Amino acid sequence: MNKAFTKETDDGDDEDLTLPALPGGGKNYISPAGYANLRAELLDLIDAERPKVVEIVHWAASNGDRSENGDYIYGKKRLREIDRRIRFLTKRLEIAEVTDPCVHHGGDQVFFGATVTYAQDSGVQRTVTILGIDEANSALGQVSWVSPIARTLLKSRVGDVLALRTPAGAVEIEVLQVDYPPAAQGAG
Repeated sequence: MNKAFTKETDDGDDEDLTLPALPGGGKNYISPAGYANLRAELLDLIDAERPKVVEIVHWAASNGDRSENGDYIYGKKRLREIDRRIRFLTKRLEIAEVTDPCVHHGGDQVFFGATVTYAQDSGVQRTVTILGIDEANSALGQVSWVSPIARTLLKSRVGDVLALRTPAGAVEIEVLQVDYPPAAQGAG
């Protein structure tokens, strides 16, 4: 039989996404803001996005022939994507360990949530903020706490000279500055 006439199954598209590996203990550190963002995305998918798509699929299915109905086919595919993302977010939020970096405000040691300025032995200065796996955005200078640079910086202090392992070999870096966000007003 020609491949064009075989029925495609949904099974291939419905594989669970594998979660990025977490180091020993399986903790998923995340900032309060990162947790709130993931939770807001989950609630939006459940309360707004999914019901809209279900309505479109229901309408498209009521039109009859589903095999050539673009709204139905696209809607079913979009529903699978939404359901996959809902499962992913639910699993991530279940294992999330919210860690507020504000508790270290004023300190000079690097912990989760720190914004660290360091200098490479070549003289180049960089600033990174150490955040959770699910919230770090490299375009904004944010790195995951499991990244090589974050692992090298964690627990160091201002003035420490460290060896960062890179594919090109070890690079010496010096911690110049460590900052944490201040505690929110009214929190206590």
